[in-house]
Amino acid sequence: MKIFNKIMLGMAIATATFASGAQDNWPSKPINFIVPYAPGGPTDIMARLLSVPLGQKLGTTVIVENKAGASGNIGSAQVARSKPDGYTILLATSGNMSVNQTLFKNLNYDPIKDFAPIIQISKFPLVLEVKTGSDIKTLQQFIDYAKANPTAVSFGSAGNGSPQHLCPELIKKMTGVSMQHVPYKGASLAVNDVMGSQIFSMCDIMAGSIKYIQGGQLQPIAVTTKNRAPALPDVPTMNESGLPGFDYYAWHGIVAAAGTPPAIIAKYNKALNEIFADPEFRKRWEAIGSEVIGGSSEDFTKLIQSESVRLGELVKSLGVQLD
Repeated sequence: MKIFNKIMLGMAIATATFASGAQDNWPSKPINFIVPYAPGGPTDIMARLLSVPLGQKLGTTVIVENKAGASGNIGSAQVARSKPDGYTILLATSGNMSVNQTLFKNLNYDPIKDFAPIIQISKFPLVLEVKTGSDIKTLQQFIDYAKANPTAVSFGSAGNGSPQHLCPELIKKMTGVSMQHVPYKGASLAVNDVMGSQIFSMCDIMAGSIKYIQGGQLQPIAVTTKNRAPALPDVPTMNESGLPGFDYYAWHGIVAAAGTPPAIIAKYNKALNEIFADPEFRKRWEAIGSEVIGGSSEDFTKLIQSESVRLGELVKSLGVQLD
């Protein structure tokens, strides 16, 4: 019996030593960075901005892979089911982490239990926009037109439950206007259809539309946060435009599968905070319209949990639910 116990103890020590050594040598192969939406949208833009400096910090290649569909649920579920070794990470959004568990009756992952949060990377205003050339220049004109033409105003989104979906739903509730929702597999597809006149409008996360606004292809009506956006300082807020108290924003972060070793989560967090501390990178990040966030994995965990309550209550108050 004593010999058996010694053997088992030796095996346990060897296993622990191997695991520790593997973590010390991590990463030893490329990392897959899953974006659960189509290429070209804000999540894709952020992932590609981060992939090169993150790979340089960690000493490996970071491969961005778009897994769009089901309002971000397909890509999110893939990461939730992945091996918890740190080689697969997810660009997490307020939609797939804090909205979808309330919006969908049958969600195939648990945003709280199935992920290990790494870091928050953004906090974005959205911007209500129409195609350039429209006679609508102000929020009041937008509301008046929607009331006079209750079947004419549609809005696109990155999918059900996305910020681009819930923000117009909040506008509808506060103003009483009628607007038809057209969900896409990613924000970039919806933006293209606004510019092509296939849909009337959109409330897009600023990163996805700012180049088209600055290029004169989209007309901004108002930003959705309580303060004006530094990247679009001449665009008024919803509050300034006649909707008192309106304050809606989107956030993003990075998560790995639950069970990923804390040492690997810490390596990611350290590398990403160092990236955000770089002045040149900060300029590039702020240019897409986001605040520079960063912080600890514990901070991001608390955000996901608190936003699950806040955004879940918003979904319920709007009366939005899907099978």
